[in-house]
Amino acid sequence: MKVHYETAGDGDVVVLSNSIGSNLRMWEPQVKPLTDNGFRVVRYDTRGHGQSPVPPGPYSIADLGRDVVELLDTLGVESAHFVGLSLGGMTGAWLGQHAPSRIRSLALTFTSVNPGNVDMWTGRAKQVRAEGMATIAEGSIGRWFTPDWISANPELAEELRQMTATTPAEGYASCCEAIAGLDLTAGLGTITAPTLVISGADDAALPPSHGQVIADGIPGAKFEVIDHAAHLGSYQQAGKFTELLMEHLKGAR
Repeated sequence: MKVHYETAGDGDVVVLSNSIGSNLRMWEPQVKPLTDNGFRVVRYDTRGHGQSPVPPGPYSIADLGRDVVELLDTLGVESAHFVGLSLGGMTGAWLGQHAPSRIRSLALTFTSVNPGNVDMWTGRAKQVRAEGMATIAEGSIGRWFTPDWISANPELAEELRQMTATTPAEGYASCCEAIAGLDLTAGLGTITAPTLVISGADDAALPPSHGQVIADGIPGAKFEVIDHAAHLGSYQQAGKFTELLMEHLKGAR
């Protein structure tokens, strides 16, 4: 399936994969630093999100991973660095296991390979199909950021809340179903791409223990925990996040 994407810059390709309930705009803080450092940034909307198609669900993590492979084929890119946050990180872990020749390096951030809470995810899918995205959007901001950040950045918090509120309900629900029951733990040892794992110290949704499992399972992976960062730490602590990411990408060139 052809997903919506945007590109910027020239050089080695870095693919940025969004969290559930967001779209490619969530990577705004990283685009200029990456292009300024000689990377070609490819941001895309995960299926069911943003301007990508919304096929009927449920989706699987394999569906999301194959969308990335098709995107690389469309762009004529043999292999790319891949950066994923939350659902995007789960997609990256699948790609590292099932499409290793297409992945030059991985950054798996604020994510998990065994998120658990199956009933919560399936319940959330049913809720948004029945009620729409408004309630979910309110809750997502509280998970994405710490209360002090929301208080200090009310306009930006509202803009990001709207990003979730305007996500297609069927797309969100179908991606909830991709997360429910997901367990990619057994294949971590087969990942050969240089891997950086980042967690947020204040991430209540997927705390650092989830990142530690990933880093312990992938040979040679590096693990970092960012202080004062909740689930969307790429925004809340954009400077530190981008610094760690840049160091990783330059080392993997």
